[in-house]
Amino acid sequence: MQLTLGPVLYHWAPERWRDFHYRIADEAPVDTVVVGEAVCSKRTPFKQAYIPAVVERLEAAGKRVLHASLILVSLPRERRQTRELMQAEEAEVEINDLSCLASLGERTFSAGPFVNVYNEGTAGFLARRGATRICLPPELPLSAVKTIATALPQLAVEVFAFGKMPLAISARCYHARAHKLTKDNCRFVCEQDPDGMPVETLDGAGFLSVNGVQTLSHSSASLLRDIPALRTAGVASLRLSPQDCDMVAVARLFRDVADERLDPEEAESRLRVVYPDVPLANGFLHGAPGHARLAAEI
Repeated sequence: MQLTLGPVLYHWAPERWRDFHYRIADEAPVDTVVVGEAVCSKRTPFKQAYIPAVVERLEAAGKRVLHASLILVSLPRERRQTRELMQAEEAEVEINDLSCLASLGERTFSAGPFVNVYNEGTAGFLARRGATRICLPPELPLSAVKTIATALPQLAVEVFAFGKMPLAISARCYHARAHKLTKDNCRFVCEQDPDGMPVETLDGAGFLSVNGVQTLSHSSASLLRDIPALRTAGVASLRLSPQDCDMVAVARLFRDVADERLDPEEAESRLRVVYPDVPLANGFLHGAPGHARLAAEI
């Protein structure tokens, strides 16, 4: 079973973003890394100059590199940016919006978890268009994951296994609004929250996390205890979404469990130390509310 590190969804300082990927290249036991800006096109210029060096470092370390498209394409400059990425022959792409297909031509591609693939029919459509791997949305139950993987053995099926779960994307920026700013004059306040801005209920309970125009879960997915069942279901890869913690340590825990060198329960205990302040959840995989923490299926 392979490991994929997804794109950094948060607005980290450019040098931090670069150095994070350098360390991933040198130390993390992951097979594939997705780079680029997926959430907000206004953030793209901050990391653009560092992408070539990051890609070179990752590839030199033996990692496969995928270039992420935007999740939501709406403005003319975003359409232009997407078209240029899709037509860049040297880049393997991961599409996060179906509008990308118009510019891909006959090229193969990967599909990210932001594309709504909920059944084998949709997965089959993407496979016929050239998809070779699909990261399924985090809200799918194990039964649906197994159905898709069984129906399309030619596809590498990936599941979202760690990180705050993406729930929604909007053309409006709640992060800016919360600071009494507009989206066009946001001052990039999202950089103040490297793990998302917490949203609580009126009773003070953790509810959601806001990341610019994106809404994420308050809890973090952790499918460490579900890896045996995922392997049996035909899952080829696990996706780790970067959070404000030691992602090399996270990757090592998932690698050790996937390779059966570490007990899943022990790994999850260690994960709570690495990422201590965020509750862990696997409810979606078990057909329950996403924030729930349930026992692994046998």
